[in-house]
Amino acid sequence: MENPFSLVGKNIVITGASSGIGRQTAVICSQMGARVVLIARNNERLKETLSLMQSPESHLVYSVDLAELSGIEAAIKEAVVNMGKLHGLVNAAGISTTLPLKLISNDKLDEFFRTNVYSAIQMSKLFSKQANVSNEGGSVILFSSVMGIVGETGKTLYSLAKGALIPAAKSMALEFASKKIRFNAISPGVVVTPMSQKAIYSQDEESLNKITALHPLGLGKPEDIANACVYLLSDAARWVTGSNLIIDGGYTAR
Repeated sequence: MENPFSLVGKNIVITGASSGIGRQTAVICSQMGARVVLIARNNERLKETLSLMQSPESHLVYSVDLAELSGIEAAIKEAVVNMGKLHGLVNAAGISTTLPLKLISNDKLDEFFRTNVYSAIQMSKLFSKQANVSNEGGSVILFSSVMGIVGETGKTLYSLAKGALIPAAKSMALEFASKKIRFNAISPGVVVTPMSQKAIYSQDEESLNKITALHPLGLGKPEDIANACVYLLSDAARWVTGSNLIIDGGYTAR
């Protein structure tokens, strides 16, 4: 019996692959047999990710700023030439902050939407082009957050940006269903990553204990989210589209 979770023969693009969840997703996808296109700004950290992957010579690395559309287009075009058409896209790039409403400027709004929303939409648009996506269809994952579902003090800006991706996934799922391109969102709770370790709640033990207590199963690990990505990218999820997979250790069960 074939393993329905296998990614053998699939070409997967992962943004934000230089650290955290994006890095772990790249590593596990390679272990499941995929060939991976790694995209992020920091070339040195991308090389570190590549060194952790199975069969590193099988994958491609592109140090590109997602805000530079021409650079992204060139990278995807080159990847398709060298690797073949694409089967999956994981939009793992993103930024977070805790900021009261009075400090949210138009520049901050633009920064967060540019990184968390605009780049994911542009990448999804590029992936879905007939010249780039496999004739068999594909799977696109948008990274939302539990903060896109529930409120939290100081998370207005982050909630705005992440919350936008859930209905976007649903709408694109309907738009591209006839082409067998599936769109789903993943909404993680707090996962221990370099980004979360810089957050305000990680700066002292009391605050960290409070945020941990909000997750009945404790804080997550990058592999908890990466494993879910493998599922959504695989043929095991062939009938899953327009969904928002909440992986939060029980945070939203409160």
